Parts: sequence; structure tokens; C-alpha cells
Amino acid sequence: MEIIYLDNNATTRIAPEVFEAMTPYLTNLYGNPSSMYSFGGRAGKAVSEARSQVAGLLNAKETEIVFTSGGTESDNAAILGVLDANPKKTHIVTTRVEHPAVISLTKRLEKRGYSVTYIGVDHQGMIDLDELRESITEKTAVVSIMYANNETGTIFPVEKIGAIVKESGTTFHCDAVQAVGKIPLDMERSHIDILSLSGHKLHGPKGVGALYIRRGVRCRPFVVGGHQEKGRRGGTENVASIVGLGAAAGLAGQNIELENSTVRAMRDKLQELLFKDVPYTLLNGHPEHRLPNTLNISFGYIEGEAILLLLDEHGICASSGSACTSGSLEPSHVLRAMGIPYTAAHGSIRFSLSRYNTEDEMTTTADLVIQVVKRLREISPFGKDKEFTAPGTAME
Repeated sequence: MEIIYLDNNATTRIAPEVFEAMTPYLTNLYGNPSSMYSFGGRAGKAVSEARSQVAGLLNAKETEIVFTSGGTESDNAAILGVLDANPKKTHIVTTRVEHPAVISLTKRLEKRGYSVTYIGVDHQGMIDLDELRESITEKTAVVSIMYANNETGTIFPVEKIGAIVKESGTTFHCDAVQAVGKIPLDMERSHIDILSLSGHKLHGPKGVGALYIRRGVRCRPFVVGGHQEKGRRGGTENVASIVGLGAAAGLAGQNIELENSTVRAMRDKLQELLFKDVPYTLLNGHPEHRLPNTLNISFGYIEGEAILLLLDEHGICASSGSACTSGSLEPSHVLRAMGIPYTAAHGSIRFSLSRYNTEDEMTTTADLVIQVVKRLREISPFGKDKEFTAPGTAME
């Protein structure tokens, strides 16, 4: 059975070029990059080249890039590192729709005596900038707000957020795990102080990520050990994966235009087909300010898990939200924060595309989703005799 993979916000396939770049460092070039001899030096040079590639994607300086084990470590390292560097400041500002890597951490910090302000969002997933401005106090150590939401794709006005944070003299951390490689980012022109990214979200390997830490920003090491990463992250470097991240970053830079043209067009085609022929649906997220690959739709009065199971029988991979919160019977915290009705939130499906998808896959997926939703509504005690509104309109 052929797989149609539409869960790229959860993870992506490794690009063939990335796998090829990694292979020597998993086989023959196994030296420790910190070694004095030339055999290890070849690995050290490869790490330096990867650092340059990641910096190039972000338009940052190589000295501002720190390699980590992934997005979760990067988020934790950023927030805890800033708090450690500013012990007299005990307040954090974030949003109600952040990734669990941020929210789970701030919940734990609250138990340790820190105060946290969680900014709400409107029905399209956008934050109120006035609420943000009013939330920052002289005790605020860090403002941690994502670049784009992993479930809905909604893109926050990061430059405006950064300007507000900069005015206050507070450190701005941005979880850009979903945004990097999909939309252009420029750290030279940005107000972002610290930025998190992850390799497996942009066709690189799992288990590797990076932090951009602007020169001069106070952020103490999260992992303490040896001298690696100039003392900013101890532990022998994961050379092969770092090389893979660098290669993926280089490819992402080359494919930004494709992400925002071809991938966006496929996403829009799938959206059009579903809204045309499936009644009682709701688009979750901002209709315009959204990642070019992400489509989150609620199908009223049926369960998203049932939809996914039936799609899986036909080889279609999608999700009901964040892969890091799967297994919970509760609706997505993101959709609940947006005020999406439970009858809609329980039936939400996220389709997230990549440059490896095709237009034919969109047609096949739409046809199967239409059949699955019709079948489930026929057997649903809530949907069988329900009068639905016109396709694509918001549910009451």
C-alpha cells in the first residue's frame, strides 16, 4: 500500500541529500571532533561547516549558533538559561497555545515559585499585542512566544512582538521549530534574542536541533560538561546528525520559494476540495497568516481519531494535533484556547504537507476524507439527522 504522508509538522522524511551527507560520519569518519589529530579534525571541520549552513539559513553569525538535541532541549535551554542568568527576575510571559516543550516547563516553574502570564488568543489563534505589552513588568525575565503554531500554522506577528519586548528591555525567546525552512527568517533584522529550531522538522534527522543566541544576550548553559560549543553546551557533538542538520538547512534555504508557491498551492487545493464537498467544517487558524504547508480543519460531530483510523487503512497519515500530546482524550489545548466548540474541536484533523507531496495525493486524500466523514456521520448519533450549514461556514 502506498503511503500518503501528510503529517510533516510531526516529523519529516530525511532528504536523500541529507542522508548522503551524514553517511561518512556514521561509518568511516567517526573521530571525536575535539581531538587534536587530523582524523578527528575532519569531524570538527564538518561541524563547523554545518554551523555555517544553519547560520546562513537564519542570516545569523556562526558564533551565535549552538547545537542541541532538538527543539525541546532548545526551548528548555533558552528559558532556563535566561532565568539562571537573571536570578532576581521571577516572571515569565508566554501564550496559551505554545508547544508542550514550553508550557510543561512553565507549569513546573510555577511550582518552584516563578509567576507566569499566559496570553490568550482570538478565534483565529492570534494574540493581543496590547495584552502582551501590559503583561511585561520589571520582574519579567523572558518572553517566550512561538513563531508559528504547530497545530494550526498561525503565524504570530513576531517582529511587532519583538519590538514590544525590546522596548521593555526583556529577553525574547522564540520557538521557531515549525517556521524554520518554511518561511524566510532574518536574525540580522529581527528583534529575536534566542530562537529554537529542530532538524527533523525540515527534512533533517531526529535528535538534533539548534539555538540561535544573539551575541551579548545573557543565557547560561543548560547542559554543563566539557568545552564543546565554546562552553555553551557540554557533551561530545552528535557529528553525523549535526552534519545532517546543516545539509537540511542548506536545502531549506534553496526551497523556501517552493514552500511558498508549490506546497502552498497543494495545501490550498486540498482545502478547497474539502470545503467544497464536506458540509459543516471549520478552518482552524488564520486564513492568511498561516504556514504554507498547514491545514487544520474541524469536522463537526464526529471524532478526529475515528477519521484518522479510517484514513490509515488507506495509507494516509495525518494527525489530530501535536504529536507530543497524542494519546490524550481531551481536545487540543490550542483549539480550546481559540474558543473552538467541543463538538468541533474533537473532530479536528491537521494535514501538514512537504515538498515531497504531489497534487494527485491531494485529490486522493480529499476523495477519501469525503467518504470517511460521510460514513462516520451516518452512524453518529449526533450527526445522522443533523441539519448542517453550508460547506465551509463556521459552526454554531
